[in-house]
Amino acid sequence: MSQIPVKDVTPQVEVVSLYAEREHIYVKFYKGIFKNLRIISSAVMLLAFYGASWLQYDGRQAIHFDLPGRQFHVFGQTFWPQDFMLLSWLLIILAFTLFFVTVFAGRLWCGYSCPQFVWTWFFMWAERITEGDRNARMKRDKQPMSANKFMRKFAKHSIWILIAVTTSIAFMGYFTPIRELIPNILVLDLGPWESWWLAFFAVATYGNAGWLREQVCIYMCPYARFQSVMFDQDTLIISYDEKRGESRGKRKRDADYKADGLGDCIDCGHCVQVCPVGIDIRDGLQYECIACGACVDACDDIMERMGYDKGLVRYTTEHELEGKKTHLVRPRLIGYLVALMAMMTAFSYVLLTRTPLEVDTIRGRGALYTVATDGDIRNTYSVKIANKSQNDEIYRISLEGLEYAELVGDTEVRVKAGELYDHTIYVEIDPRALEKPNYPIEFEVTAVGDESISASSESRFIGPTN
Repeated sequence: MSQIPVKDVTPQVEVVSLYAEREHIYVKFYKGIFKNLRIISSAVMLLAFYGASWLQYDGRQAIHFDLPGRQFHVFGQTFWPQDFMLLSWLLIILAFTLFFVTVFAGRLWCGYSCPQFVWTWFFMWAERITEGDRNARMKRDKQPMSANKFMRKFAKHSIWILIAVTTSIAFMGYFTPIRELIPNILVLDLGPWESWWLAFFAVATYGNAGWLREQVCIYMCPYARFQSVMFDQDTLIISYDEKRGESRGKRKRDADYKADGLGDCIDCGHCVQVCPVGIDIRDGLQYECIACGACVDACDDIMERMGYDKGLVRYTTEHELEGKKTHLVRPRLIGYLVALMAMMTAFSYVLLTRTPLEVDTIRGRGALYTVATDGDIRNTYSVKIANKSQNDEIYRISLEGLEYAELVGDTEVRVKAGELYDHTIYVEIDPRALEKPNYPIEFEVTAVGDESISASSESRFIGPTN
């Protein structure tokens, strides 16, 4: 008796990886107006980053974030932990500035000012001068290791490491005075935290700008994810004019391509080859696009060579592509601008009227009051004076709000720069001058020699109940 074959019913499991392995992007060298603008903006940013820590103001480093001393010096201003609200305010202003720019002109920050891509372009420049342009790099990477290939790779990574190390030193120069930091590095006289942050920032720069590059923007930066929420049909974006460009196809320079049903796009692929994030702008607006204008420059160059009008790929709006009118002024843009101007005005006012002095008063926690030997009613106060300036100051303490009262104790105190001075002082008054048991009073503290530096603190005077 023959056996009936048993059908295999084992379920087939297909494993799908959710991680797409990165394909190295070989960026082609190009020229153009938007590249020149980006070079200028990057140069300004690099100059400010590397040079600002070397500026001197009043005999010290102009910008110095002294974390151990809890002081943040910015030219003539010194900020303390108590001023943390100003930092929060500044970050909110910068966020609204980013929102306003995004609504108006898309991701210009990413393409022209973002530190990640400023340094990425810097590293790409080092790659090109050591290994050659796109085709040469692609060809060499497919070849086995040779002396020539090794020397070129070694030169590239040497420049990368040099850039990363100098970036790390420049960054640390804002926290440890740069004129002290560099000699200490040369003689290997660094503390553990300085060594750690120098190494960490150098490795982070080398990894992010040299190896991760666009991966930081695509997978790590949250801005790429939510920027589309701020876009509308009047936002300036980089786009391919599909009506003009399609259908794509190769052709000779002087050919009547329109008779063959072709558009202006010759399908050369240059817009893809110069893109630092490796996208094809002809596929439409994509969140990976950083609006750097590389594809615009590359396409304009090809259009000029072919004798066609420029602007097949350009900065435009969705409304313009649809043949509609673009509205530059619109409610959401006005809303961001109004909010931004209001915050900047308030922030500027606070900075301009800010005094380098802070006063706080605490009543004695013992008895409500004591009786002095002469019969006067006495209250004890602890006046805390914070000198937030960069110089030692002498302050005069006065009392307001209680007629006939006298201050007992030193009414002039010397407070060192950056010091929080705790001064005990007494208020005495003849009980016959008291009409009620509770009076609001105010301690006024004024810098001797400069009455514009003044601050006050409220408290209460407690007397006996009649």
